[in-house]
Amino acid sequence: MAEHDAAPGLFAPGFVADPYPAYAWLRENAPVHRATLPSGVDAWLVTRYRDARAALADPRLSKNPRRHQAEEHASGRVGIPGERGAGLMTHLLNIDPPDHTRLRRLVSKAFTPRGVAAFEPRVRELTERLVDGFAARGSADLIDEFAFPLPIYAICDLLGVPPEDQDDFRSWAGMMLHTTGKRGGVGRAVKRMRGYLAELIGRKRREPGDDLISALIRASDHGEQLTEEEAAAMAFILLFAGFETTVNLIGNGVYALLRDPDQLALLRRAAAEGDEGLLATAVEELLRYDGPVELATWRFATEPLVLGGQRIAVGEPVLVVLAAADRDPARFADPDALDLTRTDNPHLGYGHGIHYCLGAPLARAEGRTALSVLLRRLPDLRLASEAPELRWRGGLIMRGLRSLPVEFTPERVTERQ
Repeated sequence: MAEHDAAPGLFAPGFVADPYPAYAWLRENAPVHRATLPSGVDAWLVTRYRDARAALADPRLSKNPRRHQAEEHASGRVGIPGERGAGLMTHLLNIDPPDHTRLRRLVSKAFTPRGVAAFEPRVRELTERLVDGFAARGSADLIDEFAFPLPIYAICDLLGVPPEDQDDFRSWAGMMLHTTGKRGGVGRAVKRMRGYLAELIGRKRREPGDDLISALIRASDHGEQLTEEEAAAMAFILLFAGFETTVNLIGNGVYALLRDPDQLALLRRAAAEGDEGLLATAVEELLRYDGPVELATWRFATEPLVLGGQRIAVGEPVLVVLAAADRDPARFADPDALDLTRTDNPHLGYGHGIHYCLGAPLARAEGRTALSVLLRRLPDLRLASEAPELRWRGGLIMRGLRSLPVEFTPERVTERQ
C-alpha cells in the first residue's frame, strides 16, 4: 500500500490533534483512498466534498453492518463497541429503508423546529444552572463541567429519564467516552444502559408520560410494530448520538474561538447584543471548521460501484471523512480560516441524505444557547494560563477534547440577581 505510506501523518502520532494536513494531502492526491485503520480494518476513505456528498446519499452504500461479511463487526472493530452483545443493533445508524423510514418517522416529531423551540427554555435553564456551578470560581474544565453534562441532562429529559437516575446516565456516558472509569469500560457501560432501558420501558408502559420513550411505546401499541428491542435501541442511539456530538460541538467550538481573538470578539458582541443571526451562522461555521463528527458512520457497498474513480467491491466498508470534505477548497472559500459570518456554508457536519442527523435542530439550539450564555456571563473567557497541552480523545468517528481548562473573572453573586 505505497499510497498509504506516502500520506503524511495518516493515523501517526499527532494525527488526532491535527488531522487536517493529512486530509488535505488525501484530497489532493488520493481522494478515495483504501487505508488500513488503527483497528486493522481496511476501508475506503472519501475526502472530497463532491464525492462525500454523493456517497452519503448513495442507496448502494448500506448502513447495515450485516452487509459486511467479515469478522470485524463481530469483534467490535466496526460499529459501536458492545452494541451487538447488548442487543442494541436495530437503531437508525445500522438500518436501511424501509425499517429506517418507519423508525425515523416515529421519533421525528420530537426534533421538528416547533418541538425543539418548545424545549429550548429547558436547555437555557440547564445551561444557566451549569454555569452557576463554576462562575464564581474563576476557572473550570469546560468539557467536564459544561459541554459534557448539558446534552446528557437535556436528552435524558427528552427521553423521560427521571431526574434521580440521570447521574447514572452521566456516569455510563463518561465510560463510553473514556472520561471516567477504566479503558475498556465501553461495553460494560452499554450493557448497563441496556438493562436500565429495558426496565424504564417497562415502567413507561405501565405509567406513560409526556416524553419520547412513552411516545415510542404508544406508537408500538397502536400498530407501528415497534419491538421492545427496537425501542431500547432507539433510546440508546438517541442518547449516544445526541450527547457526544453536542459535547464536541461546544468543546471544539469554544477552543477554536479562544484561539482566534478577532472571531471571539465578534461573537462576544453578538452574545451581548442578543444577535441570534450571528450566533446561528457561528454555529454552522464551527460545525464546518472543526466539527464534532470527523468521519460519518460505517457504510457497506451492496453492489460494485465506482466512487471518485475507484472501484469498490461488494461488502467493502466506506467511511466519508466529513472533516476533510468540509475543508475542500473546491467548495469553500479559504476553508482553513474560521469565518463566523460565512453564509455560503452547506457543510456536511451532520451528514446528508436520508441519514441526515435527526437531532441536528436540538444540537444547534444547544450550541447557540451554550455559546450565548458562556460569552454573556463570562466575557473574558480564555484558555487557562497553566493548562497542560490539550489532549484529544482517540477514536475513528467522533472528534473531541478530553478537557478544556479555562479562566475568567469570577462572577459576583449580585451579577446574577
